[in-house]
Amino acid sequence: MTTGPTAATVGIEAAAALMTPLTELVVQAAHAIMAVNRRAMCVTDKSDGSPVTEADLAADRVIAEGLARLAPEIPALSEERVGASTGPFKGSFFLIDPLDGTKEFVAGRGEFTVNLALVSDASPLLGIVCAPAIGLIWRGLVGRGAERLSFSEAGLGAAEPIRTRPMPKPGEAWVAAVSRSHGDPGSEALIAARPGAIRLQLGSAVKFGRLAEGLADIYPRLGPTSEWDVAAGHAVVTAAGGTVTSETGAPLRFGERTDGFIIPAFIAWGDPAAVKV
Repeated sequence: MTTGPTAATVGIEAAAALMTPLTELVVQAAHAIMAVNRRAMCVTDKSDGSPVTEADLAADRVIAEGLARLAPEIPALSEERVGASTGPFKGSFFLIDPLDGTKEFVAGRGEFTVNLALVSDASPLLGIVCAPAIGLIWRGLVGRGAERLSFSEAGLGAAEPIRTRPMPKPGEAWVAAVSRSHGDPGSEALIAARPGAIRLQLGSAVKFGRLAEGLADIYPRLGPTSEWDVAAGHAVVTAAGGTVTSETGAPLRFGERTDGFIIPAFIAWGDPAAVKV
């Protein structure tokens, strides 16, 4: 069994220079997904019981080839290419989910995403969350801000700055982004503790995007998930002014575990001050 590689840490200026070509690469992967006929595609189950489709693999090929061309010195970890690597990853690495929300995709719904993050020193620095069927991209560079873009076959639209919103005042209702396919009792209890909370049911990493643009106040997932499901959204929400923490409020760290790339629980907050509430 091998462990993750060590690479130099990519700083914010180098990450900023990668944002445009990485966005273009993610759009290419989105087009590859949309080119797959969902009615005729092959769907198989992975060892953990989760589905994988031709679209997952097509997007993964596009991203793998593109990263090898754009940044061959930076290691890449994809959900579809985990192999025998168990970490830790040191320095910087790309963390990718080529098709997050495969269940949504197979069911014919539009809330699935391509997630690409650049992690530096165990913290997501750059994140891109692309929703192919919706034609939206949320992207962010921590310390530089976050943006939303539209895209189509004709190309990318203009970037619109986005920001999370302040937490609700006493008496105001919280809006909680909740999973369409992966509910858990802990998350429901956290939401229920906020009387009158409105549940915004969404699929995949779209929840992070909606939180980052100020349409929700909190996104809890108090059950295990994988790092590639969280890293890109983590960077976008953080860049937009929010924060993503463990259940106890501690920072999340990526690529350091030696027992798989699992996050036991997390909470994404639109307003960092809400962590103490």
